Amino acid sequence: MYEFLEGEIAGRGPGRLVLDVHGIGFDLAVPLGAAFAERGRVRVWTHFVVREDAHKLHGFPDRATRDVFRALLEVRGVGPSVALSLLSGLSRDELVAAIAAGDAKKLCTVKGIGKRTAEQILLDLRDTATRLAAELGVALGSAEVVLEPKAPPRGVQDAIAALVSLGYGETEARATIEKARKKTKSDELEKLVRAALQG
Repeated sequence: MYEFLEGEIAGRGPGRLVLDVHGIGFDLAVPLGAAFAERGRVRVWTHFVVREDAHKLHGFPDRATRDVFRALLEVRGVGPSVALSLLSGLSRDELVAAIAAGDAKKLCTVKGIGKRTAEQILLDLRDTATRLAAELGVALGSAEVVLEPKAPPRGVQDAIAALVSLGYGETEARATIEKARKKTKSDELEKLVRAALQG
């Protein structure tokens, strides 16, 4: 229904972006740590999900990430929430490389992704991921993967809020983020959230 929206960033939070398009505020669900500008005018590639109980817009910083999200939705048992979790726990290119390489273990590092779901993703998307990897110039069979630009620093509190939004308790979220801070030696939202989701 919507290919993309272009407007001013009016607000943002963990997994959420509000875009002002000519005075209309669009509330979009986005991957945690997605590389959007802090402020100013941006183009957001969108996917519109319609269900009986809700209509929801999902937003992505580029068309390729949106395409990966849509590919994930084709997998049996994978809905928008699971697809967003995968794109939050791994960068787009890390995710494509893992699928193309048949690396179920890598997929299972994302919170909420079990072995069965990981195997179904590999079964359904391996050919698609190989094609996407070639298009995006993602290195396969190597530890070096082309990464998305890092999100600007968002702080520890935003990282804790991100985990709470995924179902963590407040105490558990704080402890998990503290552990991630020690591991990454960073206070950047993207690094903290990914490290936390990967354990």
